[in-house]
Amino acid sequence: MSQLEETQESLSRMQAFDAKTLAREDELGRNFDFSAIVAPASKLIRLYNQLGLSTLDDFPDAILGQIKVQADADFNRFQQALDFDPTTVQNQNPTQPRDNLIQQVISAYDPAFQKLFPFISYGTSKSVDFQRMENEARAMLQNVKDEATEITGHLTTHQEQAQEVLADVRKVAAEQGVSQQAIYFKDESESHDEAAEYWKVKTIQAAIALGIYAFCTLFIHKMSWLKPEDNLQAFQLITSKVLIFGVIAYLLFLAAKNFLSHKHNAIVNKHRQNALMTYKALTDAASTAEAKDIVLNHAASCIFTPQDTGYIKNESSQGQSNPVRSVIELMPKTSMKLDG
Repeated sequence: MSQLEETQESLSRMQAFDAKTLAREDELGRNFDFSAIVAPASKLIRLYNQLGLSTLDDFPDAILGQIKVQADADFNRFQQALDFDPTTVQNQNPTQPRDNLIQQVISAYDPAFQKLFPFISYGTSKSVDFQRMENEARAMLQNVKDEATEITGHLTTHQEQAQEVLADVRKVAAEQGVSQQAIYFKDESESHDEAAEYWKVKTIQAAIALGIYAFCTLFIHKMSWLKPEDNLQAFQLITSKVLIFGVIAYLLFLAAKNFLSHKHNAIVNKHRQNALMTYKALTDAASTAEAKDIVLNHAASCIFTPQDTGYIKNESSQGQSNPVRSVIELMPKTSMKLDG
C-alpha cells in the first residue's frame, strides 16, 4: 500500500470517528467513564475534518508520513479510552491511568493543530478558487445589469402602453361626453314627437267635426222645429250657425297649430342630436386646429340657428342666420388673437 493510501486511511478513520463512543458511561459507571473527553475529542475530530482527502494528492511522502503519524497517535489515544478496563489494572489505582488518558486527549489538540495547520491552510486555498469566484461575481453583476436593463425596457414599454390607453380613455370620455349631451336633444325630440301625434289626432277629429257640422248646416233650416218663421229667427239661426262654425274652426286651427309646432320642435331637436353625434367624426377628420374651430363654428351654428322644417315658416331665420353665424365665427378668431 502506498504512503498516500495509508495516510488517507488514517485520516478517514479520524474523520469518521464518533466522539460520543468514548464516554462509556454504562460500562464504566460515573467514577470511571470518559465523558470528560467527549468535547475535546469532538474538537480534535473537527480539526481533522478541515483537511480534505483530495488535498493529500499534492503532498510529498514526507509530509504524508507526518500527517499519518499524527492521525495514528491521536486515534491511538481514542482506542486506549475505548479499551480501558479498570479491572485489569494491577497493583495500581485505576483512577490514575484513566485520568492520564483524559489528560492526553485534552492536550492532544494543540500539537495536532501546530502540525496540521499549514496543510489545512493549503487545502483551503486550493478549494477556494479566487479567480472562479471573481468570474462568477462579474457574471452575476453583468446578469444583474442585463436584468435591470430588461426591466427598464419593460417599464418603458408599459409606460408607453399606459399613455396610449390613457389617450384612448380620454378620447372615449370626450366622445361619451358629446354623446351624453346629445341625449337631451333626443329626449326632447321624442317628447315633442309624442305631443305632435296627440295633436295630430285632435286635428283630424276637429276637421271631421267641422266637416260634419258644415254638411249638417245645409239641411238644418229644413227641420220643422228649427225652421225660421220670420226674419228675426232667420238672423238668429244664421248667427248661431256662424258662431258654432267659428268655434269649431278655431279649435281646428289651434289643434293644427300645436301639431305643427310640436312636429317642428321634434325635427329641430332631432337635427341637433344628429349634429352632436357626428361632431366628433368631423373634428377627427380635421387636420389642423383652425379646421377644427371652423367645424365647431358651423356645428354650433347648425345646432342653435333657427331651422326651417317646413311645418312652420320661420321668416326671420334667413335674416338671423348670418348675424348669428358671423358672431360665432368671430369667437375663435378673437380668442386666437388674445392668446397670441
